[in-house]
Amino acid sequence: MSTFSGLGTALSSLVAQRVALDVAANNVANVNTVGYTRQRAVLSSLPASTVPSMFSTSDGVGLGTTASGIQRLGDVFLDNRVRTAAAGAGRLDVVADAYTRLEKSIGEPAKTALGAQLSDLWAGWSDVARSSDQDAARAVLLERAVAVTDRLHAMYSAAGTQWEQARTEASALVERTNVAAGQVADLNERILAIENAGGQAHELADQRDMLVTELADLVGATARVRDDGQVDVFVGGNALVRGDKLSTIELRGATSFSAATGGQAVSVVWSARPDQPVGLADGRVAGLLTVLAPPAGGGGGVLTEAAAGYDELARTIAGQVNALHREGHTRDGATDIDFFRFEPGVPAALGLRVAVTDVAQIAAGGDGLGAYDGSVAAAIAKIGAGADGPDAQWRRTVTDIGVRTASATSRAQVAAVALSTAEQQQLANASVDVDEETVNMLAYQRAYEGAARVLTAIDEMLDTLINRTGVVGR
Repeated sequence: MSTFSGLGTALSSLVAQRVALDVAANNVANVNTVGYTRQRAVLSSLPASTVPSMFSTSDGVGLGTTASGIQRLGDVFLDNRVRTAAAGAGRLDVVADAYTRLEKSIGEPAKTALGAQLSDLWAGWSDVARSSDQDAARAVLLERAVAVTDRLHAMYSAAGTQWEQARTEASALVERTNVAAGQVADLNERILAIENAGGQAHELADQRDMLVTELADLVGATARVRDDGQVDVFVGGNALVRGDKLSTIELRGATSFSAATGGQAVSVVWSARPDQPVGLADGRVAGLLTVLAPPAGGGGGVLTEAAAGYDELARTIAGQVNALHREGHTRDGATDIDFFRFEPGVPAALGLRVAVTDVAQIAAGGDGLGAYDGSVAAAIAKIGAGADGPDAQWRRTVTDIGVRTASATSRAQVAAVALSTAEQQQLANASVDVDEETVNMLAYQRAYEGAARVLTAIDEMLDTLINRTGVVGR
């Protein structure tokens, strides 16, 4: 090996250490970049020359080092764990939020809530029973009855508004899913082209991983990395993205709350196969489908089941009050009068109305007991205390919603903690540590300086050989 070969050895170290320094500098520059995965220069030693020849010899010393590649220090298992946790947390968060908003719309317990208004209604009937001759007591009763119907209207309308908002959100998230999936397909194509040309596309891979994690949060997507570096994305066991090919999805089904309460479902289907549901199990869209499901839709129907409960309560109130009120007599002796009625063609809770518009139409007295008898009013006042009355039914509804809200919130909190833990582990592995990068840069700097010193020493040796050899004694 000639003295000149040492120049190549020193030069290889200079080049390799400079590349390592550039990579460390890039890490530090992206310390606050969301989704960035730290990188490392892979340094490999160059073996000694071993070309066979009759008169060739080798002392076995290597020819320096080279930066053979730049490694992206991500962990596919930690990434998949984050995506699995994000999918579950997304669905549970949506369901918990829906129950929380529903519970707030009910507003129990409060003086203006339905439970208190029902109590006021029965108290109004009791007042009429004691003061059947007083128009003021009858007028107060009518106002309280109207307040009950208005509260039922408001709760039903609130559930309908919440359903419409959830439907709009689901449509927007499905569109976002298609956009993100399209971006993943585009990045697959670009990354493959760059790597086939011998380049590195780590930053594009970071963008792709963020999009795949977003898809996991949206529709519970899972990913599989191919041998060529492309990523296939699956939803419900079918490919959403396969290489640079994309399969889009659509939201189908009920577009109004009335259609949903009537039993029409909302589903996500493949655009190319509208008769095939996507089969979402996790993700925010799956949570919204649970919220949007028709009553008794198989594990869902947060809002439609609440609306069905409001309708049943309205029918109970009207049925039990009217059954007694028809037997009663007004001051003029009229009988068979309904106190409540329903608007035709609309849900019961939304169509409940007070049929009596005049205090004289209130049938408070019993048959043959006089114009100012209040026995029927007293009987109606006792409805509130009945085990199968509207009050008991409403308490069961409120308790059920409260229990479901607490359970959904608890599960969402546990899932959020699991997601946070998974994200912290992913960050601990993939994020940039400035202290670590500082130490690495110092090591590369010292190696660069050492290679430069070797280059200087070899230069001095060559100067001696070339300019000073054979001049002894002159």
